[in-house]
Amino acid sequence: MSMDPAATAALYASHVLKDGDTFLVANGYGDVDGGSNGLFRDDTRLLSVYRLRLGETQPALLSAAVTEDNVFFVAHLTNRQLPPLGGPAAPQGLLHLCRSRFIHQERLFERIACMNYGDRAIVSPLRIELAADFRDMFEVRGSVRAARGELLTEETLATGVMFRYRGLDHVTRASAITFSRAPTRIDGNTVEFLLELPPGGSDELYVEAGTEAGQTPSRERYRTAAAQARLRMRARQRRGARVRSNGPLFDAWMQRSRADLALLTSELETGPYPFAGIPWFSTPFGRDAVVTALQTLWLDPGIARGVLSFLARHQAQEESAFLDAAPGKIMHETRKGEMASLRELPFGLYYGGVDTTPLFVMLAGAYARRTGDLAFVDTLWPALFAATSWIERVCDANPLGFLDYARGAASGLANQGWKDSEDSVFHADGRFPTGPIALVEVQGYAFAALRAMSGLAALRGDEAAADHWQQRAEKLRSAVEEKFWMHERGYYGIAIDGEGALCEVCASNPGHLLYVGLPQDSRAHAVATQLLTPLFHTGWGLRTLSKGEPHYNPMSYHNGSVWPHDTALCAAGIARYGHREAAVRLLRSAFEAAVNFDMRLPELFCGFARVQGAPPIAYPVACLPQAWAAGSSFMLLQASLGVDIDGWRREIIVDHPRLPPGIDEVRLHDIGIGGDHVDLLFRRFGERIGMFVEGRRPASVSVRLRE
Repeated sequence: MSMDPAATAALYASHVLKDGDTFLVANGYGDVDGGSNGLFRDDTRLLSVYRLRLGETQPALLSAAVTEDNVFFVAHLTNRQLPPLGGPAAPQGLLHLCRSRFIHQERLFERIACMNYGDRAIVSPLRIELAADFRDMFEVRGSVRAARGELLTEETLATGVMFRYRGLDHVTRASAITFSRAPTRIDGNTVEFLLELPPGGSDELYVEAGTEAGQTPSRERYRTAAAQARLRMRARQRRGARVRSNGPLFDAWMQRSRADLALLTSELETGPYPFAGIPWFSTPFGRDAVVTALQTLWLDPGIARGVLSFLARHQAQEESAFLDAAPGKIMHETRKGEMASLRELPFGLYYGGVDTTPLFVMLAGAYARRTGDLAFVDTLWPALFAATSWIERVCDANPLGFLDYARGAASGLANQGWKDSEDSVFHADGRFPTGPIALVEVQGYAFAALRAMSGLAALRGDEAAADHWQQRAEKLRSAVEEKFWMHERGYYGIAIDGEGALCEVCASNPGHLLYVGLPQDSRAHAVATQLLTPLFHTGWGLRTLSKGEPHYNPMSYHNGSVWPHDTALCAAGIARYGHREAAVRLLRSAFEAAVNFDMRLPELFCGFARVQGAPPIAYPVACLPQAWAAGSSFMLLQASLGVDIDGWRREIIVDHPRLPPGIDEVRLHDIGIGGDHVDLLFRRFGERIGMFVEGRRPASVSVRLRE
């Protein structure tokens, strides 16, 4: 029997909930049914099957959605025709089922409410099928292990089922699913309850899932936990300044981006930390978190502070080829699963990112300027000094003075920039280069890091160190301009290989050079011009690789797809060199793409050119939500408005602000600077944009407008 298109779409739709290190991915019916779906905690799948059935039949789906605040998933279902069970068969569409769920304090709570709208009694089994495979996240992603631990015999509880697994790391992991009343029947992994509903009658079943059985689920527990979950999410979303406009759809995009960042941000001992994305990267990543913090720094410096604190605490202290670690390096990612603990993979605490360390230093400099918080910088100074020392050591070992990478072991990442797939760096003839490899954008990050350290050292009164780092930054700038520029193509090459040969390929990477302000003006304008041609600009965003280059494929991960965070960094760089209208154009493209993705930009999407009347084409296994995709909306808006905040001078500079077409007013609520808060209102007056400063003490902050 073929399935109707709506049912098929519901099966493949993903609905996400998260709290702390626990997240759930389920389909439109609310079911967990294999694939990448499941309830995960600490990189381990605790529920691999969780299906609801009426007898043998899957209910029909009416609607499913996650609430705007990302707290609740709600699915409305109805019965297909029910077979007779001691009476006549019940026709379709009389029984309404509402599945409402959320995650709070690492525990899944669900209410299954049933209502009979028929004029006769309905009697039907309500079946819930369960399984827990305890697979490591890397197994779910496709890794094949030589051996696994032992799935222990499931235990029948008074009101549920307990699954256990003894791993090869000698850790026993547990998953308990409990119900508000005892099942009428338990048969293996199937739990059954008998619904007996008179006309107009209703029933409720409460379910909880976690690593322990806990107390018996109940309406009271559900309501109390739901209220706490909503309050916690509201508190996260209230942090930092807020964006409002006169455009309902534009507002919906901004609010969804803010809600996604709140969902992905976990409260760690060191402060708020945005996990990278769901399902594959729901864990602390270095690069992703730093970029997300840079994107949101103008609105919420608290994220940057939390990211800097966490990364400083986990800075490498020793050499390790397996972990790609060296003293001073900043981590790439951390994992808590069985495979990481057994060192089957290096990602338990892995340092194989060449750009994370300079990005860390960059962020510290940007945070200090945004807030004027030199006291916090002082606490970070040993970590910043160690990170910069690592940058200098690597540059000194490179014949051309560049920051390069080569993995220490075959288990590590072959490419260690943000485009870390194995085929993302190559020569103009398609050959893959020999290492060590120096990426063009990484030199920009190192340049910015050295300049940041120079500025911070000067503020700390160390003029000798400030001069030293400034001279190194300028030396690196000169080397990049000399070695990476392709005179015939009017563009920067993507990388220099271990033999000193330039990979003469046009990719989006040089847009990041513009973001840090490295290129001379004429070259920056040439890069900006090329990025805005159809070779890069699809109409939805910028491709990672110019159309027509070797290995170009708009359906690939890094060789022609569109990554919103990459587009945002390029837009900010283009705006830095005075092309404000171009930044507005890219903001509009991203907004219109988001409209087609339910107001939520994915990690990436395919790089096909925009066709009138057709939506952007999804990348099938992209993370959604993804932190730096959500943060890109705020970086694009900042680039368009031209807002720059100087915490040292308690000053906000607004440089030639622009609003996207169709948006005539944007208000920034509650921008914090030096202990005071102001609102900025941007309003269109014909061809001009006016700006107004409001709030309780608008005169306490200096605001300068450049028109």
